[in-house]
Amino acid sequence: MALGKKIKIPKIEDYRGNLSVIEKDVLPFKLKRVYYLYDVPAGAMRGGHAHIEQKEFLVALSGSFEVVLNNIEGTQTVLLNRPFEGLLIENGIWRELKNFSSGAVCLVIASDVFEEEDYIRDFELYKQYVINGKL
Repeated sequence: MALGKKIKIPKIEDYRGNLSVIEKDVLPFKLKRVYYLYDVPAGAMRGGHAHIEQKEFLVALSGSFEVVLNNIEGTQTVLLNRPFEGLLIENGIWRELKNFSSGAVCLVIASDVFEEEDYIRDFELYKQYVINGKL
């Protein structure tokens, strides 16, 4: 069961780092927010959460890390270590990042601006949401 999907990214020719080529040719959503995760200590988990509506696209800009996806029916672990592919995570999937290498940087492209009501931080609440369809 695939919970996330790896997608190839075309080379970004714009020296300014304009992400419109990714938005136009790769993402199945309109880019609304971009941020980075970096300097995660070895062995630490980072980013355990799920979004009710928001989709995410993760890219390893440098180094490597694993993405653990969970929908309570099963889990999938995906290694990201190349800047020419990213991982599409649909809404409603719990995700955690782990095993960051030294100097690893994760680019997160999101389909929506951050909204507290859309964000589930507690795995027990997430399981309740999946089972009942509401928090």
